[in-house]
Amino acid sequence: MKVCLTCDHRFASCDWTCPRCGWTPATHDTWPVFAPDSTEDDDGISPEAFAALARLEADHFWFRARNRLLVWAIRTYFPAATSFLEVGCGTGFVLAGIGAALPRLALAGTEVKNAGLAFARTRLPNVPLLQTDARRLPFADEFDVVGAFDVLEHIEDDETALRQLFQVTRPHGGIVLTVPEHPALWSVVDERSFHWRRYRRSELVGKVERAGFRVIRTTSFVCALLPLVWLSRARQNRRGFDAGGEFRMSRVVNAMLERILDVERMLIRAGASLPVGASLLLVARRDA
Repeated sequence: MKVCLTCDHRFASCDWTCPRCGWTPATHDTWPVFAPDSTEDDDGISPEAFAALARLEADHFWFRARNRLLVWAIRTYFPAATSFLEVGCGTGFVLAGIGAALPRLALAGTEVKNAGLAFARTRLPNVPLLQTDARRLPFADEFDVVGAFDVLEHIEDDETALRQLFQVTRPHGGIVLTVPEHPALWSVVDERSFHWRRYRRSELVGKVERAGFRVIRTTSFVCALLPLVWLSRARQNRRGFDAGGEFRMSRVVNAMLERILDVERMLIRAGASLPVGASLLLVARRDA
């Protein structure tokens, strides 16, 4: 079901023109634009940063390992799902990976920045993409699974965003979230990444439950690498922000770190809930 962001009317249609008030979103490139003021705000990833991400994601151990963890979570906890929305899809790397691994899913993606959607469109030429703010999504009861991967920390009012995730999820569907964990790891990297917070597990669970979901799984990840993350962040706090510092490494080191995170995923698959880590995974259901 679509939702008109002007009059809140809910409707089923092949286009975005509201049958009640006649409002139609503007279009940029090939996607509708629902939050035109937000896409140009200087409060998030720059066009240059999106370009850098698009170059790095496919080979960097963290992005590759996280993708495999997310595919596992969707496949395990929502085996009957046929539709998936990623909120804050960025350059489309995660959404493309989910589509390749789970071809049964009808995909869609939203992103607040047109600069990110430009890269996502090259990776996802046939997937519906929308420019919109996560705090005001133009859907209701529409998707079996909704994902937001390292997105909530960028939103000051994250509880409004979580209520929007609840709105767009179908009854008996659910959400998969990842966020940076542990406020003690806060550093200049978080500040320059426009983060509002790093989460404690209890904080994220409480906010998700207040939005209406029932949490069914949480686990930390990037557990074994936590000392390296801490050292890297402490170094940047002392010496100043280095935008590419955490991405520069040899292929051998990159491959070794990826294998370590693969072992963590095996433990999670076996039922372990890792108690500490640089990131946190949460899965929750929307009951009827």
